[in-house]
Amino acid sequence: MRTNKISRYTTEEKSWIMQDWANSAYSIMITTAVFPLYFKAVAEGGGMSDADSTAYWGYANAAATLVVSLLAPVLGAVADYKGFRNPLFTAFTLAGIFATIGFVFVPSGSWLLLLGLYMLSVVGFSGANIFYDGSLMDVTTDERMDRVSAAGFGWGYIGSSIPFLLFIFFQLTGVLPLGTGGIVKGGFILTALWWFAFTIPYWKNVKQNYYIEKEPRVIRKSFIRLGQTLKHVREHRQAFLFLSAYFFYIDGVGTIFKMATAVGSDIGLSSNELILVMLIVQFVAFPFSILYGRASKRYGNKNMIFTGILTYVFICIYALQLDSLSAFIILALLVGTAQGGVQALSRSLFGQLIPKDQANEFFGFYNIFGKFAAVIGPLLVGIIAQMTGNSLDGVFALIVLFSIGGILLSFVKVPDAQGESQNLTIE
Repeated sequence: MRTNKISRYTTEEKSWIMQDWANSAYSIMITTAVFPLYFKAVAEGGGMSDADSTAYWGYANAAATLVVSLLAPVLGAVADYKGFRNPLFTAFTLAGIFATIGFVFVPSGSWLLLLGLYMLSVVGFSGANIFYDGSLMDVTTDERMDRVSAAGFGWGYIGSSIPFLLFIFFQLTGVLPLGTGGIVKGGFILTALWWFAFTIPYWKNVKQNYYIEKEPRVIRKSFIRLGQTLKHVREHRQAFLFLSAYFFYIDGVGTIFKMATAVGSDIGLSSNELILVMLIVQFVAFPFSILYGRASKRYGNKNMIFTGILTYVFICIYALQLDSLSAFIILALLVGTAQGGVQALSRSLFGQLIPKDQANEFFGFYNIFGKFAAVIGPLLVGIIAQMTGNSLDGVFALIVLFSIGGILLSFVKVPDAQGESQNLTIE
């Protein structure tokens, strides 16, 4: 069925997309590219081996995501009440921003304190995303949801690249007399300020249009609602079946994203080489995120998620022979073609399966499935890295997660924007 092209985004949609632009700077500067290398340097100074520092990095990510996982369902249920979502979003956003600034003040050699602040920043970032994801239904329609969600991820890659490029420029040119450590700390401050400044349009323009009227004892009522939702899982069978699939395949996606620089360091790549590779991923991911959103109109969002999962299966196999910069660049390019599209279409597909006035509650479950999955992946890579002394064996093991996720996804019946069902076979 032919649909009109989306010629422009509304103010609310643009403000929502801009939030991805804002917080994605944290994703690349802190989660992926700069902070992991900074931590590994601090850990090395403390006498740790590469395998052990990679393992501790995995454990820290697992612990932080576990905290968010335990909080997500009740936070989502509370946020569905009128007037609660935006204050909760603000509280978690500011916690993440101030924790990021806190990296600058950690004394040299205090790697444990550094990891503690990192974990707090992850809780702030991930917690805020529960409410951000849940607000997708408030800014757009079912028909536009794939495009808007994909645009968020796509422009997020571009937005995150700008502070990253500034960091690289100052590091390579030495125009600021700060030294390497000073430039890195300046990058942390830039990330926090970027995150704050570009969140302002979201604070100003995104309102809670779908909600449950406030009632006495909100926290208690939220737990009751959670229990009722779980008790009537069969009424939302497709949503929870999708979450079961999502639990497995997004585990692999998130683990590869979080562990990439640590693994690259283990195979002997320099900091500058790793930063270059991460920048390449950002620019490749932008057009492919948009492409996934547009292709979903023709082939269906579920089929496009399958395309991304198959790409990741190949990535896991290819990772076994990583031994050079050129091989790592090829792997990074493959990740860039699939990462944003899988994440964006998973978010919008789930949004089409749930009741709109319970969006935050259901996205709480969405996040708990994703976050609990993110506990397993880093632990798997960390444990196998310590057992075998080779991080690449852990990456290969992730193929099991993608396979299980793909099989479960094949059983999900997804209505399109017109209420029809998508078939597994691409026609």
